[in-house]
Amino acid sequence: MQEPSATSETYDVQVAGMPLRLKSSHDQQTVQELIDLVDGKIKAAMSSNSSISFQKALLLASLHVAEDLVFLKRAVRGRLDSLETKAKGILTELDSSPLTRLNADS
Repeated sequence: MQEPSATSETYDVQVAGMPLRLKSSHDQQTVQELIDLVDGKIKAAMSSNSSISFQKALLLASLHVAEDLVFLKRAVRGRLDSLETKAKGILTELDSSPLTRLNADS
């Protein structure tokens, strides 16, 4: 995904069949990816229960997106913690290696 640009573009899109005009500093491909994600979540919520209201489908879709975000953040945090622990271990090994002591004596 590209970084947002300094300028905003206006996009006319449809989410769950509803027209929407939005401004975004993201490129068209990123905007379309976001629209597809939200649209898919809304459609999934609506197809799981044929009598669900549109508003409830929006809420369920929002909760699904939030759930994905929370779990991704947890996974990334766990991975970063693991990498930090490994890096500290490697630095400790390097600090106590004979080569490091030889260079310190020079």
